[in-house]
Amino acid sequence: MASISPTSARGVALVALREWRSGRTFADAIIRDLLERSGLNVQDRAFALELFYGILRNRTLLNFWMDSLRDGALDDATRDILSLGLYQLFMLRTPEHAALYETVELASKRRRGLINGILRAALRERDELEAGAKGQPIAIRLSHPEFLIERWRKRFGQQAAIELCEWNNEPPPTYGRINRLKIDPDTFFRSFSEFTPVPEAPDFFKIKSVPNELFDQGSFYIQDPSTVTACQLLDPQAGETVLDACAAPGGKTAVLAQQMQNKGTLVACDQDSARIRRLTENLQRLDVSIACPLQSDWTDAEAVASAMEFGPFDRILLDAPCSNTGVMRRRVDVRWRLTPADFGHMQKLQIAIAIAITPMLKAGGILVYSTCSLESEENEEVVARLQKHFPDLELLEQKSVLPFRDHFDGAFAAKLLKTS
Repeated sequence: MASISPTSARGVALVALREWRSGRTFADAIIRDLLERSGLNVQDRAFALELFYGILRNRTLLNFWMDSLRDGALDDATRDILSLGLYQLFMLRTPEHAALYETVELASKRRRGLINGILRAALRERDELEAGAKGQPIAIRLSHPEFLIERWRKRFGQQAAIELCEWNNEPPPTYGRINRLKIDPDTFFRSFSEFTPVPEAPDFFKIKSVPNELFDQGSFYIQDPSTVTACQLLDPQAGETVLDACAAPGGKTAVLAQQMQNKGTLVACDQDSARIRRLTENLQRLDVSIACPLQSDWTDAEAVASAMEFGPFDRILLDAPCSNTGVMRRRVDVRWRLTPADFGHMQKLQIAIAIAITPMLKAGGILVYSTCSLESEENEEVVARLQKHFPDLELLEQKSVLPFRDHFDGAFAAKLLKTS
């Protein structure tokens, strides 16, 4: 491959694609690390992100166009560069000269002729290629694995499955949540009139770019409105003892502290030490004073015993690790990493964690189980299994946020009362 300048947005996107294809690291971690080392300005960083995430979102469609243009086999390195060119030409409508020249320059001299020829053919045949794509199955034209489309079709219906795929392919908006521990909403919006309130979600606003100074002050936190669904069901009160069992990076923990008026005890746990550090930094910035960060692996009896030193708990939030099918718009490579077997594997982990922490709940206490998954195996089925294991758990309420219906990230939450 030709030398890639650290100031080239296309070059950074190409390196990111190649690292992602190796399968060792998630997309967001790859691009974040590359951008930090790139020296790109704000505009070029945004362009690199658009290219990388856009290509991952449209991977199957881009491959369909390549195969329509070329009878012979194409190696992965060539496909990566062609993806860059086709995405710019067909989806971003980048000026042809820039899209062609800058993309071809990224290739080795041996590949440049082939790549230039295919991209020029794509320009000549653009109308036919785009018309051909419209006649393809959903899996190709909307670039989703067939097994996901089929399960969504069965669960939500054909039109909802299409709308969900379309939703996942759109760049996500950025939302901020006003931190009432620092500032009240009226004062916030008077002081920062450039932010747009979200009528359906009090305390939330849309944001185009994150003002670092305001963020560092802890006046707000970046999160989707759907994330507070579980917190609203838990409804912790000032002075209570509360467990946030899978807390990092801390968005829900901060909401719980706000609901508790920073009074009481809030034990915030996570398995990974690096995530605990990030959780601690976020909570300090947001002025959460009642949190006790604790590294805990809920499959380890000693970790359960350590957490129980703070208990028993009035309320427990279990925001369980899951497949993330409700947030595919933000986690763009999830669709390509999931397999049909993963939902069963996740369910076993979710049930194991729930069984480990439920005995720490007081009689009369509230447990909220939540995920950012759309799948029944990880949601309703886990709740049913948990109630079967603990007959004294009574299901009080259940909520779901569906992107194609509610126009926010997907989420699920169930509120259970321990009756004895």
